[in-house]
Amino acid sequence: MTTRIDIRFAELAKQGRSAFVTYVMAGDPDLTTSLDIVKALPKAGADVIELGIPFTDPMADGPSIQAAGLRALKAGMTLKKTLELVRDFRKDDNVTPLVLMGYYNPIYIYGVDKFLTDAKTAGVDGLIIVDLPPEEDDELCIPALKAGLNFIRLATPTTDDKRLPAVLANTSGFVYYVSIAGITGAAAADANVVGEAVARIKRHTRLPICVGFGIRTPEAARAIAEKADGSVVGTALVDALKNSLDAEGRATAKTVNAVAELTAALAQGVKGAQQAAE
Repeated sequence: MTTRIDIRFAELAKQGRSAFVTYVMAGDPDLTTSLDIVKALPKAGADVIELGIPFTDPMADGPSIQAAGLRALKAGMTLKKTLELVRDFRKDDNVTPLVLMGYYNPIYIYGVDKFLTDAKTAGVDGLIIVDLPPEEDDELCIPALKAGLNFIRLATPTTDDKRLPAVLANTSGFVYYVSIAGITGAAAADANVVGEAVARIKRHTRLPICVGFGIRTPEAARAIAEKADGSVVGTALVDALKNSLDAEGRATAKTVNAVAELTAALAQGVKGAQQAAE
């Protein structure tokens, strides 16, 4: 089974460049604006899109992404509507890899088998479920792989060489390396430390390694792109969206552009790493 994620990373490897992975919250600040933002991301330079599933108890997320989830929930966003958003996105774009990122609870309530069928049909390529450890692989990971979806696992600074094989056992698509211990948006990633960590994980896997948490600027994205197979940016994009909203937290004429413009600047940073290498 080859997914859009596998195809995209193979293409980028041939071009000798790192992937730029963007994260936005599905339904933030409302379903229509959210769809427009997701559609704008590939044109602005996103190679892979991570779409957050709004959830009431997002324990791994920092204040910015928590607030985005609450805005989405307030606007009536659900897992079912998140899949509808993916389906609508796929009408115009059948190549950009799309990953759902979130927590197990909404999927469990939806029903695992039904969710996997609906996600695959909608055009989802992979899942990042932050609160399911490898010990729970039978819950969702193994069924997802059988359904033809990549299951992307997080590795962290505290994932040691003894733990890594368990983390990587059923991982596919790419490995998401969390560059800092703690929640999203909390601190800046150190490119040198990240470089050492990526090299260590690569001794255990042939999968691409993307680095997220703590990347907010084109310069930071470029520094990480020089060390890893991909840079993931979420909080900075979510903050750009939030700063474009009106006093009531509603979308304005600036909202889609605010996210697209920052995406374009960050994408240039990532591509700058390839030019520096040439």
